[in-house]
Order: sequence, then C-alpha cells, then structure tokens
Amino acid sequence: MALPTVLLAALALTAQAHTFLTPRQASTITVDLTKTYQTMDGFGMSETFQRANQMHALSPELQRYALDLLFNRTSGAGFSILRNGIGSSPDSSSDHMVSIQPKSPGGPSAAPKYVWDGNDNSQVWVSTEAVKTYGVKTVYANAWSAPGYMKTNNNDANGGSLCGVSGATCSSGDWKQAYANYLVQYITYYKELGVDVTHLGFLNEPDLTTSYASMRSSGQQAADFIKVLRPTLDKANYTDVKVTCCDAEGWSSQQGMMSGLSSVNDLLGTITGQYDSSYTSAPGSPINTKHPVWQTENADLQGAWAAIFYSNNGAGEGLNWALKIYDAITKANVSAYLYWVGVQGGATNSKLVRISDDKKQVIPSKRLWAFANWSRHVRPGAVRLGASGGPSGARVSAFKNVDGSVSVQIIQSGTGVGSVSVKVQGFVAKSAKAWLTDNSHDCDEQAATVGSDGSVSANVPARSMVTVVLQNADS
Repeated sequence: MALPTVLLAALALTAQAHTFLTPRQASTITVDLTKTYQTMDGFGMSETFQRANQMHALSPELQRYALDLLFNRTSGAGFSILRNGIGSSPDSSSDHMVSIQPKSPGGPSAAPKYVWDGNDNSQVWVSTEAVKTYGVKTVYANAWSAPGYMKTNNNDANGGSLCGVSGATCSSGDWKQAYANYLVQYITYYKELGVDVTHLGFLNEPDLTTSYASMRSSGQQAADFIKVLRPTLDKANYTDVKVTCCDAEGWSSQQGMMSGLSSVNDLLGTITGQYDSSYTSAPGSPINTKHPVWQTENADLQGAWAAIFYSNNGAGEGLNWALKIYDAITKANVSAYLYWVGVQGGATNSKLVRISDDKKQVIPSKRLWAFANWSRHVRPGAVRLGASGGPSGARVSAFKNVDGSVSVQIIQSGTGVGSVSVKVQGFVAKSAKAWLTDNSHDCDEQAATVGSDGSVSANVPARSMVTVVLQNADS
C-alpha cells in the first residue's frame, strides 16, 4: 500500500508543477471606444481643519516629499483636485478653521468687517504649491458652515440653519446675501494670490449635526441660497466658478436632496456627495442629474494605521480602496473621487500619508499608491469607455484621455496570476506602459509589450492593481 501512495503523491506534485510552469494563455480585455460614459474631473484630497499646518511644520525636505507624494505625477499620486475648507469659527483654537469675518458686522446689511491673514491655516501654502508647482487646475473651496451669527443657533457648530432660508427665521434678519458675499470674498482673497477657485460649496454634511462646524439644510433650503449665490458670483465676474451641492453624509441622503434642488438645476455646476467607513450609503448607483457628480470625502476614520496593500481585506488596505474607487466610478458614474485627508499625524487611516509621531518621517500608505494607479493615468477630461473581459475575478475599467491615450485598470482581488492582452477596437497602439501596485510595488512601471496587431500584453499578479496605458499610432 505504501508504494502506490508515494507514487500517487509524486504524480500529483508533478502535475501541480507542470500546471505552474506551463504558461497560461493571456486573458483578453476588450475596450470599446464607441461606448462612452462620464467625463472625469479627477482625484484628490483635502488638508482642512489645520491639517495643512501639520504639513507646513515639517522640515523643508519633508515638506517637499509630502507635496510630491500628493501631487507629483511620477513619484506620487498625481492628484488633480485640492479641496480646501472655508472657515467659519471665531478663532483658531484646537483645529478650528477661522472665519474671514470672525465677528458679526452688526447685521446682514452692515458693512463687512473681513479679516484675512494670507495664510488660511496653511491652506494658501498647499494651494499655491499645488497650482504653481504641480499644475493642479481644480481647487474646490467648501464651507462646513456659515459663521455662527448668520445662523439660527448663533453658533458655527452644532447644526443650526442659515438665517433667511425656508423655515429659518432669525431676529437678526436674512443673512443669505451676506453669506454669499462672504464666500465670494474668500475666493477673491485666493485669486489675489494667484489661486483660482474653480468649485465653490457652502454646505458639508447638511444632514448631520456635529460638535464642530456644521449647518443643517434641506434641498429646498439649499436652493433658496443658490438663488442668491449664483447671481452674486456672476456679478463679481466669477461666471466660471461652479456652485456645488451638497456634500451630504451618505449617497442616499444626497439622492434625497435632489428633488429640492430641481428649481436651481441650471444654477448648479456639480453635485457632491460623501461616504466614509463610519457612514452608510456608499455610491452604488448614479444620482439622477445632468451635472457631474463627485464623491468628495471618504476614509477609514477609526482603523489602526495600515500601510499594506493586502493582508486580510482590512478597511484601510490599498486593495480595498482600489475597489471602492472602481465601484464609485463604474456603478455611480462619479466624475471625481476624493479621500478625506492627504497628510497628517496620528495612528488611524483617516489620511493617506502619515506624519510620524517624532515629525521626522512622512510615511505613505498603500491607499495612496492605489489612488496613484488611478490619478496618474486617468487625467481630467478623460472619458470612461466600455471595457470587458480580463482575468477571472478581476475588475476592469478603461478611459480615453484628452491626449488620445487609453488607460486601462485591472484590479485583481483574487489569487489568480497571469497575463492580459488589451485590445482597443479601432485603436492601434504604437507604445504602451504598465504600472503595478501591490504589497511589493508602489505604482511602479512594469513591462508592457505591443503586439503586431496593436494589442498590448502585461502581467497581472494576484492581489494587485495594474494600469496599462496605450499610446495611439497617430498620437
């Protein structure tokens, strides 16, 4: 009995080795240039609530490294969107974002008493670097609340509504116009420093009351204010600045606000919603609107710092975030995806890059490199294309960039290992490159081979994300 058992085991090992050593036939990914979806605005993050101060306090060398990790297209994530916080607090204590008018001027019709320090909790520094050094063209300025004296609860925190919108009457009067003027003044300060704000938001999580800056609003109340804000922007010659709304806490909450916004549909520029691991309602279906839709905030706020790409499907792992981005883009048709914070200290996953406790290191997570596989190669203006096929268990997407290149993402969440052949109908590749992120690679360039038929071959390891970029023969 012993001999046959040994022989059977040896034969099994031989068969297993043969299977492993025999080259697998490449799976084919087909991209359809005629099947198009949303146009992308980009990927990004924020340094609000004084997180930018943490970056600015680093040594010059670490400052540059941190900025490169966020915005550099060859050594970092290559983010194309920066989200700034418009302050509403009367001071800068704790992590407050100070208001440009910390004290009431005396009433909604009184002459404004603006105060500007030219720093804005170091957001001016980050913005200037992003725009002037790295070429970022999309700056989203977003207010969590109006100043307290403009609200029903006389406090920029703990909810309350803007005085003057439907159902929000205040003894001090109607502050809608004064708040619109306030927001226009904020973006004017940035413009004077050479930073053009392209998108302007006046709410953040209007369905949530928090102990920090927060302001409640329904869709109808938001519409009441937009009817004032849009003409105020136009009068100040900010006709190109897009009004956003409403950064609701969950995707379903934003869906619920849309009917109230119907009367201002033509005054809006972008619909914004949020979802992080502490909330509910992920972006799993499109919001019914003609406007671009952004996912503006997401993070694992509570999980212990995790820098790995894949271990056990943890909430902070890079592979998990590659899939979250994929789902939002392909299921909800989002045009932009933003993480909550780019760089900060602390021991949770709320940021993409961690400042060490001794302030002597800046440590990128694999979440950052998952974003890099998207952001470096799916640039603003890229159009999502139809894509099918690929390795078993993999998620596949494709985009045509403004420069004519086609960018294909393959996310292999399983254990399958093999090569892919990317074929773009009506497109003959002249050259191609591939980039890999996994436990051992940080959006590192890999081999990509152009075949005689214009298709491109690349390897896709297990538990990885690979982006293949094809350049057209005519480009």
